[in-house]
Amino acid sequence: MVRPLECQRRRVRQSACPGPLWTKRRLFRQEIAAGVLLIVSAVASQPAPAQSPPPAKQESLLAVPPRSWAVDVVANELVVLHHPHSYLRYRMHVVDSKGDMVRDVIESEGGSVARLILRDGRPLTEEEDKAERQRLNDMIASPSDFARHVKNDSSGRKMADSLIKLMPDAMIYTYTPGQPQTGKNGGATEIVLDYKPNPAFNPPTITAEALTGLEGRMWIDSKSHQLVRMEGNIFHAVNLGWGVLAHIYPGGKLVLEQADAGNNRWIYTHFTEDVRVRAFMLKTVDIHENVDAYAFQTLPGPIKYEDAIHMLLNTPLPNH
Repeated sequence: MVRPLECQRRRVRQSACPGPLWTKRRLFRQEIAAGVLLIVSAVASQPAPAQSPPPAKQESLLAVPPRSWAVDVVANELVVLHHPHSYLRYRMHVVDSKGDMVRDVIESEGGSVARLILRDGRPLTEEEDKAERQRLNDMIASPSDFARHVKNDSSGRKMADSLIKLMPDAMIYTYTPGQPQTGKNGGATEIVLDYKPNPAFNPPTITAEALTGLEGRMWIDSKSHQLVRMEGNIFHAVNLGWGVLAHIYPGGKLVLEQADAGNNRWIYTHFTEDVRVRAFMLKTVDIHENVDAYAFQTLPGPIKYEDAIHMLLNTPLPNH
């Protein structure tokens, strides 16, 4: 789980690209190589462990091979990525090198659209709001621009699909001693796995080479087999395409958290990223980003992207 490159280069559609999630659309905001890491990685640091499940129940859950949990998580993550027949409205708070911004996001049948509603913790100025309204109205007037955004987004999801499907074989999974619980899953019991690269794994694509530099930990809801939290780090440097496409420096850390937004629709709720990448042997980029998604509302059904934009424009801006 991401703003595509097209959104970086064309300001006119920048705010229309609201994020992953599973979210994972926002993971393609930077160079493709960085996006690859974000989809599948985690940080090594651990949260303070909450109370573990009772021993008898824990032993029963740990009776199956740990890889079987990873297989189930992958199947569910593909649903999270595409969320068929499910549409949400929510707010997304992003803090990165461009500032502190909150957007109102709506998932339409054609793709997500978003309106900037707060900047640097303050209401938009009249001039900023006018520019944002103009940008959204321009999207309605130019369906071809929105279609290009959707095409880029689809390309990103296809890459995420291919990488997620590799995870059961790309990694070796082991049960984490003590099974430390996050305490963030409504008290439900979580299965905790550590993962590290499988030395027998042969990356089938250039981008899949990024998996060889990752290790970390994941928390899984024992009832739904959904991913609750994933942490990890880039423990050694990775060269994609012999370093021509990208060089990913060691020490990068990322965190992804997901939750049920209602009606068994899982989506990301928190994402942090601290990664250094040198792209195309030219420029080294330090990526520092913090993303939170919240205030989820389930929409009754699919709506056209033009109608979603009208909904955004007809919603009063917050005054604080």
